[in-house]
Amino acid sequence: MPNRAQTVSQQSTRPLTIALVAGEISGDMIGAGLISQLRERYPNAVFEGIGGPLMEAEGMTSFYPMERLSVMGLFEVLGRIFELLRIRKALIQGWLRNPPDVFIGIDAPDFNLTLEEKLRASGIKTAHYVSPSVWAWRQKRVLKIARAVDVMLTLFPFEADFYKDHAVPVRFVGHHLADKIALETPKLPAREALGLPSTGKIICLMPGSRGSEIQRLGAIFRATAVKILNECPDAHFIIPAANSACYEQINTMFSAVDEPSLPFTIVQGRSRECMAAADVILLASGTATLEAMLIKRPMVVSYILAPLTYQIVKRLIKQSYISLPNLLAKRELVPEILQNDATPERLSQALLLRLQDTDVIHETQQTFLEIHQSLRLNADQKAADAIVELLSKDSINPAI
Repeated sequence: MPNRAQTVSQQSTRPLTIALVAGEISGDMIGAGLISQLRERYPNAVFEGIGGPLMEAEGMTSFYPMERLSVMGLFEVLGRIFELLRIRKALIQGWLRNPPDVFIGIDAPDFNLTLEEKLRASGIKTAHYVSPSVWAWRQKRVLKIARAVDVMLTLFPFEADFYKDHAVPVRFVGHHLADKIALETPKLPAREALGLPSTGKIICLMPGSRGSEIQRLGAIFRATAVKILNECPDAHFIIPAANSACYEQINTMFSAVDEPSLPFTIVQGRSRECMAAADVILLASGTATLEAMLIKRPMVVSYILAPLTYQIVKRLIKQSYISLPNLLAKRELVPEILQNDATPERLSQALLLRLQDTDVIHETQQTFLEIHQSLRLNADQKAADAIVELLSKDSINPAI
């Protein structure tokens, strides 16, 4: 079957069709920036697939609400598996009948990689934007990725190195947050916006965005805060909550009447402002570590898994570190205090060092700045350039 890119050369009046699927809020942000850049290159292009409000605002037609793909956790996925399979089957059938010129899967690898594999086998060019963590665990997935994509667009350089080692065409495009977040983020405006003290030490506590994470880390983070308050009587604690349920859970934990009282403020949402207001951050491992790094705040990373899950994951993980700052620095730039080591004593010691030792603070912030600059490449534009190259060639060569 001729692909649509071949048909375009024969029927120049037919608009270029670019299909995309994003499965969550971060993907919607990435997709919107990419569509904006592609629209500049192809003003009459048609954009279709699945996206959120930001992608739709850029003129994309979304066949299904993006929220139908936004499921996390094994049991949540199992509960929706038949719906997800129906949606994917309908997309495949529709695009095989009316092939787009290119398909771009944005993150959501469990959904998108199979979709990409089916479409590419039919002659449709495919790209995947945001690498799954194949470099860290389940590395054999790279074999499926090699079958599924004409080009992988990565946010981080170590991901591109992995794909080059496995002969998968790749472009390192940088990170859209590195483009959007200023190289310097002052504390005072954020403190004023949040109604926090302008002086004294502000510690941001981020025990996670899911109830299970908060259940495991919340009490430990609170006990850590008590120890810090003993050393820094002027300390104030700011805790962003992902939603109303997390707000109530955190508030119940931190307001316990049988515990020492703490000066704390809980804010629903506004996590970036909370981090910007802080002198130091204690947070659960995850993508928030990247934002904390880009805002240039010293941090301590912690995480606790169920014991059996931890034993399984520990055997699967191929990397020495779990946090993005350390992976990018290729050394332990920020402490990772995990599982049984995550005690209030160890966490408070690490935080106090990053509150009080000016040499450690300066070295950390300087390295954060260097990493930020290395990721600030105008990701939207570079990703669009890679798609333009893919559309104009029979294949795309691996990055050199």
